[in-house]
Amino acid sequence: MVGTANGSRTPITPRQAFSVVNGGQDPGLRSGPGSIAGSDCGGMEFTREEVDAVLNTKIRTKDKFNLKEKSEMMMDYIKKLRMCVRWYQEFEGGISLEHEKLKKLFESAEKKSNDMERLMNEKEEELNSIIEELRMNYSVLQDKFTKEEAEKLAAIEALVAEKNARMTAERSQAALTEDLEKALRESSSSNQKIISLNDMYKRLQEYNTSLQQYNSKLQTELNLTSETLNKVEREKAALMENLSNLRGYHESQQDQLVSTKVSLEESLKLKDALAGEVGSLRGDLHQVREDRDRQLSLVEDLTAEVVQYKECTGKSAAELSYLTSRSTELEATCALQTDMIKKLQEELAIAEKQLEISDLSSVEIKTGYAEQKKVNSELQIRLAEAESKVIKGEALRKKMHNTILELKGNIRVFCRVRPLLLDDGVENEAKTISFPTTTEAIGRGIEVMQHGQCHPFMFDKVFTPQSSQEEVFVEISQLVQSALDGYKVCIFAYGQTGSGKTHTMMGTPGSYDDKGLIPRSLEQIFEARQKLKEQGWKYEMQVSMLEIYNETIRDLLSSNKSSVADSGSNKQLYAIKHDSNGNTHVSDLTIVDVRSSKEVSFLLNRAGQSRSVGKTQMNEQSSRSHFVFTLRISGVNENMEQHVHGVLNLIDLAGSERLSKSGSTGDRLKETQAINKSLSSLSDVIFALGKKEEHIPFRNSKLTYLLQPCLGGDSKTLMVVNVSPEPSSVNESLCSLRFAARVNACEISIPRRQTSMRYLEPRLSYG
Repeated sequence: MVGTANGSRTPITPRQAFSVVNGGQDPGLRSGPGSIAGSDCGGMEFTREEVDAVLNTKIRTKDKFNLKEKSEMMMDYIKKLRMCVRWYQEFEGGISLEHEKLKKLFESAEKKSNDMERLMNEKEEELNSIIEELRMNYSVLQDKFTKEEAEKLAAIEALVAEKNARMTAERSQAALTEDLEKALRESSSSNQKIISLNDMYKRLQEYNTSLQQYNSKLQTELNLTSETLNKVEREKAALMENLSNLRGYHESQQDQLVSTKVSLEESLKLKDALAGEVGSLRGDLHQVREDRDRQLSLVEDLTAEVVQYKECTGKSAAELSYLTSRSTELEATCALQTDMIKKLQEELAIAEKQLEISDLSSVEIKTGYAEQKKVNSELQIRLAEAESKVIKGEALRKKMHNTILELKGNIRVFCRVRPLLLDDGVENEAKTISFPTTTEAIGRGIEVMQHGQCHPFMFDKVFTPQSSQEEVFVEISQLVQSALDGYKVCIFAYGQTGSGKTHTMMGTPGSYDDKGLIPRSLEQIFEARQKLKEQGWKYEMQVSMLEIYNETIRDLLSSNKSSVADSGSNKQLYAIKHDSNGNTHVSDLTIVDVRSSKEVSFLLNRAGQSRSVGKTQMNEQSSRSHFVFTLRISGVNENMEQHVHGVLNLIDLAGSERLSKSGSTGDRLKETQAINKSLSSLSDVIFALGKKEEHIPFRNSKLTYLLQPCLGGDSKTLMVVNVSPEPSSVNESLCSLRFAARVNACEISIPRRQTSMRYLEPRLSYG
């Protein structure tokens, strides 16, 4: 059970020591014997089997009255127990050193996180000051430009007046020659003034170019801030990993605590056994004393009997000799019993000392148990503090994420140019769309050539025909994350018929790499929901899909396909309502609870089969309605006591086209007129928002009234304008880009996060 010292072995680790004491085997550790060479135990080493044997040893002797042998076995057993306890104390010291090391690592990580947070705050203040200065410069420049424009107009008007005077002077007689010369001189001075104004206008354009370069520099600094935020998120992941390590260490401490309790119970049982044995020894001693007393009384009786025989009967000497020898034997027996009583008393004293030693060992074990319990409580406090810091880090991430999106603009515009198709047949014609490669315009600029004139446009992001669906989704993924954080998000595709709107939103059916924005957004949301479960978040998702066809709302998930709001008794069906929190509700609309992206894909296929499409001269399968996909997200975190409610609206608008080019007649003519009317109403709303008018005509169409919280409320909105590269579509492309530029110039209110929990109504559920 106890081996010799072996200095060549590797020192046993604290986890191995705990595994041996607990009687189990820790996964991933070797099962061979450990070593504690150089310890206070005299260089002893133990294996798990040896410790189990020591703890399960039962003291047995061949003769239960052989107290000396039993006492020696008891001393040997107590010596082994004390060595085991000392061995355990040494490894407990190693654990304390490891605990201090972990504590120092955690404090350094906490200090690093605080420094990073301070740097982020300083960077945010610096960016705010730069933005404020930029806005002031822009307002001064705008005033100067307005003043110069007014002077230019006045000069042009003066020039026109002078030309009229010159024509009058030519029709006059020779007597007006002097007046004509004077008019010519005034005209010459006006021309010089116009030239000076043109020079000033050129200088103003150069200043505007420098301002755009400064804006590009600001965008670069914003990207650096985003990278810093990603670094903070990676450090947060490392902190989460350290937290999981602390939890594992806490569990090992709990296992050690259980083993300590078992050892304490064994010591108490041993104490009870020793106390019982001492009691039995005392009983044996009492019995021996009684036997001695009986022998003494018997000797006295025999002596009295001998005296009586001598006095009364005078028996023979033989009998007297016999009685004398018997008395001598009895005295010798009494002396032996007296010696035995002394030995038993000595053994009883030794047993009592052993009992005191066992009591001291029990007290030491209790003290160690109390210290271990204190260490466990400290670890629990540190665990709670670490979890609190993780929660604060998540709140900081959401704040920085929202700040970055606000700096980019609450309503943003992307432009996507689809590639030329084989059916277009324009390989030999000149290109009408190009992408500038200057520093300030790369990735954000697009130019359209019409009748030899170049029309440049600038947007938040421009995707070339070579851009993939994945590249487009990467740019909008942060907006999708905002929906999980509790914001209302709206993404809609706009453009002429055949420009690729439905492909951008839905993608190619059955192709994994060519999935659109809607399937990719759903995959991101459900993957993020699974990761947030570890932080205590529970999310519920609800989906609805509708289309607006000929100013009529259709429920694409309804089992009754004839349920449309035409007229008469159905006029209140699918009524659009907005509550005080800016949420949109459509009465009697089918809302389905979903738990995975596969369920939503099934509903998307079902809605796609019900959507209204038709053939026009522009497109074989043209979308003849506005498709609105809505995902309502409700999240609860009981640990953080937070409730969030986000909404993700993904909208595929019907194609805009002119009647003369679409060749629509009959029902198709009615559809085209309804589409153009709703898109015209959308233009009116955008222009009214851009001019900050008091009355915004949201109610002019079902589409604008449905999008009211996204355009005029506190939502984060993105418009993806789709453009066709065909030369025959250049007029439609210019109309779409001009409309997108007006949208990009609008400013809406700051998005507001919804943290009040709404109790969800029971809905349909699939799967």
